Amino acid sequence: MARFDLDHLHALVTVADVGSLSAAAPRLARSQSALSEQIRKLEEVCRTALFVRAKSGVSLTPAGERLLDHARRLLALNDAAFRDMQGVLLAGDLHLAITDYFRPTALPGILKRLREQYPRLHLHVSIRKSALIEQDAGYGDYDIGLSMRILDGASSRRAHADGRIPLRREPLAWVADRSFSVPAGVIVPLVVMPETCSLQRFILKILKRERTPYSIAHSASGIGGLHLALSAGLGVSCLNASAMPPGLGVVARDVALPVLPEVEFSLLPPRAGERAVVAEVRRLLAEQLK
Repeated sequence: MARFDLDHLHALVTVADVGSLSAAAPRLARSQSALSEQIRKLEEVCRTALFVRAKSGVSLTPAGERLLDHARRLLALNDAAFRDMQGVLLAGDLHLAITDYFRPTALPGILKRLREQYPRLHLHVSIRKSALIEQDAGYGDYDIGLSMRILDGASSRRAHADGRIPLRREPLAWVADRSFSVPAGVIVPLVVMPETCSLQRFILKILKRERTPYSIAHSASGIGGLHLALSAGLGVSCLNASAMPPGLGVVARDVALPVLPEVEFSLLPPRAGERAVVAEVRRLLAEQLK
């Protein structure tokens, strides 16, 4: 009986997670042609297509969806076996503080898989504003922090100077419901987060700097409320790519809105004297959350 190559399964999972071979190749430290060959060999073993190719990227076939579930479990078992042989036991209570902009639709599934893989590890997750996570970096009530930085000017140049672990970069975009439009000459109605949100403060700053007229049409308390207000057509907001739910679209370029930079998500550096299990879980999260 043929056996699956774990590297090929890892390639499948990575491509499925990011949606294209071009985006997955650098994450796997391979050329796109080498990655394509791995997927081809995997499809040859399975005797069926696993991805549907399109100009915008790839999507899983029904067979690919089935294999993806097996692949995640097989890779998790491999990781658990390796850690067992290294004498690493992931157990105990850990508190994670995560920005609400980080992959809000995918995060529950990621945390569920971690819970299934490491049943003795109890992760307590709180969703917070990045500014508060950064503010409490050295002494907060959490063990591991995941925050978002806006890569604008000086912040882009010092992104990794403090030892944090970068996870992913994403573009920012002006977004609204696909049915929504801003007529020429009309003041832009904004849907915003509270003033404690660093992204909200940033977009108001650049709108003022570019002298773009706007009004606050709705203020949401969290990312879920922001999504609802946008879906209701209440106005325009600014979101990173992975925080955009289905039904929203990028505001047309003919609307005079400022150009936006990228954001970077990262795990905060370790604290002095932290437990060994915290360091190991931070390393695990760095692998799982990219």
